[in-house]
Amino acid sequence: MTRQSHVLVLEDDAAIRTVVGQAMRRAGHRVTSAQSLAELDAALAAGLPDVLITDVVLPDGDGLERVGELSARAPSLPVIVLSAQNTLSTAVRANEAGAFEYLPKPFDLDVLTRVVASALARSRGDALEPLDDADRAMPLIGRSPAMQDVYRVIARVVSNDLTVLISGESGTGKELVARAIHDLGPRRRAPFIAINMAAIPRDLIEAELFGHERGAFTGAQARVAGKFELAAGGTLFLDEIGDMPMDAQTRLLRVLQQGEFTTVGGSRMIRADVRIVAATNRDLAALVQRGQFREDLFYRLNVIPVTLPALRERRQDIALLARHFLERAAEAGLPLKRLAADAIGVLERHGWPGNVRELENLMRRSAALGRDEVISAAELRDLIGGHIAPAEPVADGDMDAAVMAWLTRLLAAEPGALEDGSLHERLIAAVERPLIAAILARTGNNQLRAARVLGINRNTLRKRIDLLEIPAATPVRREEP
Repeated sequence: MTRQSHVLVLEDDAAIRTVVGQAMRRAGHRVTSAQSLAELDAALAAGLPDVLITDVVLPDGDGLERVGELSARAPSLPVIVLSAQNTLSTAVRANEAGAFEYLPKPFDLDVLTRVVASALARSRGDALEPLDDADRAMPLIGRSPAMQDVYRVIARVVSNDLTVLISGESGTGKELVARAIHDLGPRRRAPFIAINMAAIPRDLIEAELFGHERGAFTGAQARVAGKFELAAGGTLFLDEIGDMPMDAQTRLLRVLQQGEFTTVGGSRMIRADVRIVAATNRDLAALVQRGQFREDLFYRLNVIPVTLPALRERRQDIALLARHFLERAAEAGLPLKRLAADAIGVLERHGWPGNVRELENLMRRSAALGRDEVISAAELRDLIGGHIAPAEPVADGDMDAAVMAWLTRLLAAEPGALEDGSLHERLIAAVERPLIAAILARTGNNQLRAARVLGINRNTLRKRIDLLEIPAATPVRREEP
């Protein structure tokens, strides 16, 4: 007879403890429950389980501290951390402590069941080196499910040197993610050097990246180190990598393959001791198909992909971000302001074509120009100066106006969009993704019903959900014990 796997559930919320226990039993596991660290110790005294599922905040202490102790004492015990503290700090702490997986609350029981099965199938990896207190300032804010996915990827890659490709619309915070990967990793005491490929003249890109010798070209009066040299031992952030000319792409690929380079006009090989993090707001796969980006370089860069959500895809973070930016504005010497409740509603209905950067600039403008200490909805509408989607249903004419306003703001914020070659694709995706997400939400994530509403077959819907990376935000199912 096959031995039942033993799952120990440490959770002080009785409802969650019950439904998790029931889900584990349905999956064929033997379950022991505990609601405090003291009860955990008593359960562990009887023998180690095969998997531990634990909350973070417990009545008598910090669950993550105990996870770290268990990792040192029983490194083969996989631990799955559940937490309502859905921040990057929690995700990183869980990974540092040696957790097998971190799941934010509310979570999907099916996902948890799959994670437990995966934990039983393979052993946990080594924990990260603990960070100094000075390194714990987290640059990313947000507790939405979309940001939880980003946090989990960051937490898993900070301890290694794998190349990371960050994609997302302009203003979503790609450089912040790159800096977080650097600041939380083993290279954090070495330089972080950023270079915007779209801002450098084409004939100077190689000299900027690799440096040049005196006399290498007209005007080269002295030897100048390039970004690869300046970032030695640290991280080189290649922003807007999709705008890199093909000839420079070839040189970059050679460096990534060989791990060394020469300066322009030089002959001495220099070791490229850097971690590469690249970012783009363009679809590199589509550029590859059009022959505008090297396929081999794309695969070299896309080792660990990180996709940042647009602000409209994480609306539950808008109020938190707005308050943060108002505080930042006050620290910079502007008057401290706060938002009225109806003003937050205005922010949550806005389309945010400029994403988080647009929100930050709006909060600074509000702090500087707002007449009162409390920023009202009317003031925000005046400061935004554009169309804000109304909460009530819209007629076709209003929809046309909304799309036209969105395009007007996009083209104003991104002049290069006219030369991008992907504007039609971006607009269709911008409409299709929230449409499918809204229908899934209204149908309780029932894909068959959603497909009928949309007038497409279920297989097509599944493919679009996967392609557009639409999360199925299913709440924890509450079941009676």
